[in-house]
Amino acid sequence: MGEAMDGSWDEQAAPERLRGLPSRMLGRASVHADRLVGEALGGAGARKWHYGVLVALREGGPASQSELSARTGVYRSDMVAVVNELADQGHVERTADPADRRRNVITLTAQGRRHLRRLDRLVDSAQDDLLAPLAPDEREQFAALLRTVLDHHAARQAARRAAPPAP
Repeated sequence: MGEAMDGSWDEQAAPERLRGLPSRMLGRASVHADRLVGEALGGAGARKWHYGVLVALREGGPASQSELSARTGVYRSDMVAVVNELADQGHVERTADPADRRRNVITLTAQGRRHLRRLDRLVDSAQDDLLAPLAPDEREQFAALLRTVLDHHAARQAARRAAPPAP
């Protein structure tokens, strides 16, 4: 099982039916993408959760840990550790919310912005590596198609959450 999980399987040995399934291809591409991004970020002492939180703070501004969890998909129980690590490295600052002293507000520091610029370059390089066989216009089309699939399923999931429970 370890071979399949690390991406070192023999694709040509797989049955044609399996090789042609979009869901399988997406899963396999995801393994490679996670590995490439993880290695790139790891070289800078970061993880994808760190990157996600830093990007969310840059794009959305200061936020509570709960808001950051919603923005990034990092479990609330894991967010405390992520914020602690980023704060220990000087990339974020945690302060009490003046409106609710039980809540912390997380803010990106100047050092965090510099670190994020470096991480952006590393992630961009990993994207280039992942999509190396595609021409620039194919990369844009591929990303647009993936966005269409993801948006469709996000809307379906939101509709299911909003629907009243079945009697």
